Amino acid sequence: MLGLAAAVMFFIAFLINAAEIDTNEVFASTNVMLLGLTLLALHVAGVGSSWRSGRTRRR
Repeated sequence: MLGLAAAVMFFIAFLINAAEIDTNEVFASTNVMLLGLTLLALHVAGVGSSWRSGRTRRR
């Protein structure tokens, strides 16, 4: 899920950069790209993965 969010952030950063949209300092294309890289790093680290704790049922 974090990988998908990173892809969306990269796409938004690309649109801001390609269209040369003037934004404030918070939503600059570099900042959006860095947010995407952070999400991608968290995804690769396994932060958003779902693993079950407790008992598992086997048949």
